[in-house]
This record gives sequence, C-alpha cells and structure tokens, in this order.
Amino acid sequence: MNKIFFLGECMVELRAIDDNTMEQSFAGDVYNSAVYLQRCFPGIKAGMVTAVGTDALSEKMIQKFHHESLDTTFVFQHKDKVPGLYLIKTDAVGERSFTYWRSDAAARYLMDFLSDDVAGLFKTGDALFISGISLAVITPAARSALWSLLEQLKSRGVTLIFDPNYRARLWSSTDEAITAFQRAFQLADIALPGVEDLEVLFGISNAEAAIEYCQSFGIREIVVKNGPESVLTYANGQLQKHPITPVTKVVDTTSAGDAFNGVYLGARIQNRSISDAVQLAATAAGTVIQHPGAIAPAAAFRAAMVTAGI
Repeated sequence: MNKIFFLGECMVELRAIDDNTMEQSFAGDVYNSAVYLQRCFPGIKAGMVTAVGTDALSEKMIQKFHHESLDTTFVFQHKDKVPGLYLIKTDAVGERSFTYWRSDAAARYLMDFLSDDVAGLFKTGDALFISGISLAVITPAARSALWSLLEQLKSRGVTLIFDPNYRARLWSSTDEAITAFQRAFQLADIALPGVEDLEVLFGISNAEAAIEYCQSFGIREIVVKNGPESVLTYANGQLQKHPITPVTKVVDTTSAGDAFNGVYLGARIQNRSISDAVQLAATAAGTVIQHPGAIAPAAAFRAAMVTAGI
C-alpha cells in the first residue's frame, strides 16, 4: 500500500476533570486509528478524509492533524458547518458515558466534497478505512454516493477496510444499519469486527461465527476482536486464535479498539505476520486504556510500543 486514508469524523472532545473543569482535545474512531498508526509507523503515510468548518476549533483541529503528521489532502472545510462535539465521563473502572452534539456537523456533508475528480487522486495500492460510524454520520441521502465512491476506488485497486463499530443512536433503525453494514462487507477486502457489534445486528455471539459470517462475503483478511482475552483471525485459508493478556490497570477504555485497528493495519502494511500484528495491536490497545481520553500521551505510548518491538 502507498498510503492509507481514514474516512469519517473527528470531533471536539471535552473530558470532565472535576465538577468545574473540562479538558478539550480532539478524537473520533477513524482519527484515533490514524494517529496510532502514524505514531508507530512513521514510514507509512496515514491521512484523514473528513470535513470540518472554518471556525477556530476547526483550524485548531487541522493543526492537530499536522502535529500528528497526518496527510490532510482530503480534509475539506465547509463554510457553513462546524465540527461535532462530545462530552465524556468515565467511572471508577474506566467505563465511559457520552453526551454528543453532532446532528449537523460538517463531517455529515463530506460527500459534497468527494467528486469524481477528488476520487481520482487515490492511487492503486492505497487503502481506505471506513467504520460503522463513518457510514452513520454521513447524511442518509448521501450514502448512495459513498457506495459509488467505494466501488470506484475498489475497481482502481484501492484496498477497502471496514470495522463495523455499531452505535445504535446514530441509526434510525437496526434495519438501516444492517443494510449498510452488509453493503460495506460486500466491498471490504479486510474486516475488523468486534463480536459485540455483530451480536446486536446479526445475532452472532462468538468469534468463530463472526469469521464464518465475514467469509460469506469473500473478505480476504478477517480480524475478530473478542473482548480483552483473544483475537481470532482468518487469512490465506488459515484460522488462528491469538491469546491476549488483559490489562489490570484500566483508566479509560475509550479508543482501545481504534488503537488496535491502527497498529494492526500499520504492522500488516509493513508486511509483519498476522500474529505479530495482533500482538502489537493488543499492546497498543492495552497501553491506551491506561490513560484518560481517546489519545494517549505520545511519549508514554511510543515508549510502550518500542518495548513491544516497534
């Protein structure tokens, strides 16, 4: 792959420090994955495909993309919209609760900017990552344009990667989500589902069934995240189970799956084995959940990954 792009939404994150203080940063599932990939594998160029506004926070967000060395070729600025925002609180065991303000965010109108001319800038050998959240935040009226774009990119040799990442509140119904997810699975070359996401929508309750379901779409590489204890993979006709040592110190579970995705994909782009990629990705996820917020401090994260063999 030449470059890997992450299509979706980056939001303004507000994290409650105490009853009177909040800390502001930026986060979003595809953005988080891009950051963690780029931090671990600076030789790979990761980029965002998103829309922001022209306001001060949007400008600050773009500056943050540059600070994290992300490609901004496909970061567009909507003259009338602003980024989505969310407030996160965590309990004593690191579990999260969210409040969102995103119903009219700039990222919902991303497809207004992705014309055929823009699509032509993607190259054979590039990769494009989308998630269930990517599908959900784009306005329903524009979703057909997204499918057309993905079909066009796939025909040009762009690798398509899909993580279901189901969030019920973003969909008008489960049927709408099921239809969209099945279409994404049909197009995907690589899938990174979690068992929980597939259980809610498709009644799939274990990793083996998740592999079988994804195989029915002809997906060539499947990575099933099955909670904190194991990962099941399928590629080149080989099924592998990868035990994971759970982390005992959990501060904030935000972005664990995103970190896993980014580091796994980076390792695979560098032609590391699936087993090595899974272990590195699990270390990344385990490191992230020991820090508050979606994006762990760069120094602490890099130190942990160097120890893991990056």
